[in-house]
Amino acid sequence: MSFPASFQPLYSLSGFFVGMLVGITGVGGGSLMTPLLVLLFGVHPATAVGTDLLYAAITKTAGTAVHGMHGRVNWKVVGLLASGSVPSALLMLWIMAGVNRESPAVAQAITLTLGCLLFLTSLMLIFRGQILEAIRKWRGERGTLKPRTISLLTFLLGLTLGTLVTLTSVGAGALGVTVLLVLYPRLDVREIVGSDIVHAVPLTLIGGMGYWFIGEINWAMLFALLLGSIPGIVAGSLLAPRLHERLIRIILAVTLMIVAWKLLFP
Repeated sequence: MSFPASFQPLYSLSGFFVGMLVGITGVGGGSLMTPLLVLLFGVHPATAVGTDLLYAAITKTAGTAVHGMHGRVNWKVVGLLASGSVPSALLMLWIMAGVNRESPAVAQAITLTLGCLLFLTSLMLIFRGQILEAIRKWRGERGTLKPRTISLLTFLLGLTLGTLVTLTSVGAGALGVTVLLVLYPRLDVREIVGSDIVHAVPLTLIGGMGYWFIGEINWAMLFALLLGSIPGIVAGSLLAPRLHERLIRIILAVTLMIVAWKLLFP
């Protein structure tokens, strides 16, 4: 893939916007950055995914340090997720390395999967409370799951996330957290979110390095995105306590629905 001849300020502006949303809501990195690069800047889907994966690995490292220092990480959950996600991510990278990524069929497959995931993410953002309540009632009628079953389902969740994140850079945030809340209702929400973020760092790093190996990273674009997103995340984190988080989540969900529609029905 060719690199831009010169620095592009619009990438940094986009990075700042996405970073601010991540700082406010904790969601939106991969969900917005990859489709933004594809739809707004015309970046090839494979290059957008690869660059976004490295972008996510770098920006989430700071979040990992914060959650780790505050003891908000359940390492058993992280280990179970990683035992499924790392092999599936490597398998997906092997598949991507073997196909013709310039072909319209590959680009369409990535775009369609991305659109479906964004639509699911938007539903999770709006209806997470209702979904969790309905599942809790259903679980209550059938009794609690056995620890071995919970471990197996966590492994399968990791397997699914490894595939989806490596293919589209989306899935580890809203979808992963929602399923973990269902599997571990007794864990503190902050511990679930912290564990999800910690798991996402090696997963996105493996994916990003894999895309680098097969030549699908745009380094100039990555630098420009980081230049905007780091101050954006700081600004969003400072603004978050002053904003109505529920309203921001609805706005983000509606935005994701519009983006998903554009990807699925161009």
